[in-house]
Amino acid sequence: MNLSDFEKTEFSGLYISKAAHPTFGKKYIARFQYDKKRYVKVLGYTKKDNLTKKAALTLMQKFKDSIVVDKEEVPTKTNINDKNFDKKYQELFEENKNLKTILGDFKDLDPETLRDGIQKIYDLEELKKYQIELIKLQNYLEEENKRMIILFEGRDASGKGGAIRRITRYMNNKHYRVVALGKPTETQRNQWFLQRYIQHFPTGGEMVLFDRSWYNRAMVEPIFGFCTKEEYEIFMEDVVNFEQDLVRQGMILIKLYFSVSKDEQKRRFDRRINDPLRQWKFSEVDMQAQDLWSEFSEKKYEMLRRTSSRAAPWHIVRSDDKHKARLEAMKIILNSVDYDGRNYALNFDPDETINISVQKELMQMRKTADY
Repeated sequence: MNLSDFEKTEFSGLYISKAAHPTFGKKYIARFQYDKKRYVKVLGYTKKDNLTKKAALTLMQKFKDSIVVDKEEVPTKTNINDKNFDKKYQELFEENKNLKTILGDFKDLDPETLRDGIQKIYDLEELKKYQIELIKLQNYLEEENKRMIILFEGRDASGKGGAIRRITRYMNNKHYRVVALGKPTETQRNQWFLQRYIQHFPTGGEMVLFDRSWYNRAMVEPIFGFCTKEEYEIFMEDVVNFEQDLVRQGMILIKLYFSVSKDEQKRRFDRRINDPLRQWKFSEVDMQAQDLWSEFSEKKYEMLRRTSSRAAPWHIVRSDDKHKARLEAMKIILNSVDYDGRNYALNFDPDETINISVQKELMQMRKTADY
């Protein structure tokens, strides 16, 4: 096998033939060095074996793992206990054995899936410290008979639902509610617009999280023609005073806007379409979200500019990275109340690359419509 007939891929050790066989297609080989020995193996052909680069990479990794396992299985109980046995090698051998016990049949999994799963474990562990603080906050609201409303707004697939699930994961469900209202009934259409939201407001000691809120009238409704221009303007002029009255009467009001980029929204939509476990999330409205990006941007800009007030400011959470967005949302909620028993060893400072001020978001939107 002449290596000059092959070219490197972007993956170390993986090569593909420069020329394609008329029947078999191009050939993938693995070539690497381990423990001062060189290993070469033909992995397969693009046509004959329907071998993709990703599949070839997986085969190469399995081949590498088999070499490493064979080498690791050489030590016996006798020579491990030998005082001349390399201590560092023994530690690595034991560590690798423990990892295999934990991971099980990890070779049968796609490496990317395994990597994502392990990362999620680290992410969940990081969130737990703040979820403990959220329970303390909830206890404080109950003891002090305080009321809290949290609004979750943002484009489709911006991560609102996932953030709500992480925030409420360990809370006492007797003292919080998640409200996600559907289309208004005929009766509700003839009521004062805010009336159907007010009936879900919290009582003393309770927290209510709105998965989309009255701000539907600022973005979704005018774009899809569900309200008139006059109704839109009345809402935009009245909502600030409405929220100021709520805060003046003791309501703790937190407004979170999850800001996803256009490219990331498309990636999430594509995943919903292709993943049977997520297809139910994809709706007719989602299909139009990318086409109507500019229209939503215009309404978003006006909403943030006109409805962020000192009493009820908007908190912008950049949500391309779901984990960081959830973490910052928790910090914003926890920093809104001076509750008892706060763990000051935790970092409550905002990450300014994720937790963006309204002014900075508006300035960014004037430069580009990516958000």
